[in-house]
Amino acid sequence: MGRTCQLTKKKANNANSICFSHKAHKRLQHVNLQWKRVWWPEGNRYVKLRLSTKAIKTLQKKSLNTFAKEAGLDLSKL
Repeated sequence: MGRTCQLTKKKANNANSICFSHKAHKRLQHVNLQWKRVWWPEGNRYVKLRLSTKAIKTLQKKSLNTFAKEAGLDLSKL
């Protein structure tokens, strides 16, 4: 599965870490992922997803069903 959000497909970003002498070193900026138990009304049960914090905030505006359909995720398999 890796370190990706299941709904938004966000993953790590390549970046440079710059020290005092202005040397650049490669580093990764990881996504803030959280395990979240979300109620799925159509399936009448909870679904455990690994979501980014941005996706959790978006879930409060959109329903889980429409968000999963946009992502191409089948909730019945989880």
